[in-house]
Amino acid sequence: MCQARIVRSDEAQALMASLLATSAALVDSIHAGVVARGYDDVRPTHGFAFVLLSHGPATVNDLAGHLGVTKQAASQLVDELKAKGYVRRRVNPDDARSRLIELSDKGWACTRAAQAAATDAVREWTKILGTQRVRALTADLARIAPHGPLRPAAR
Repeated sequence: MCQARIVRSDEAQALMASLLATSAALVDSIHAGVVARGYDDVRPTHGFAFVLLSHGPATVNDLAGHLGVTKQAASQLVDELKAKGYVRRRVNPDDARSRLIELSDKGWACTRAAQAAATDAVREWTKILGTQRVRALTADLARIAPHGPLRPAAR
């Protein structure tokens, strides 16, 4: 018998609900930690943009694809983040028609605040599950998680 059939429909639904609820709680916890660290003018969506930009400069098209939004929506997000001082634009040396978006010092500081908040959230999981179980959960999720862009959930 195929192992995939061992999981009943109600078990699959329970797992799905638990993963989605955990994901939402994690995003909420990280956001609350970022706000508590003094970055009260950002939204969770900004954090998903920072994830991409923390790997290096990106175009608006790259950001749109990463967030699963239109180029217009990504451009508006960049305008907002630039006005708040979290990103800057610079000429793209590979295409003079486009600009590269990169984190500013303030954007990097906010990213570090989000990383600290994420560590705090996982620390709480460790109190509940123990270190070994959290490490096993991390390994298991890494095996099944898609490797594409991280996108905010529609709320």
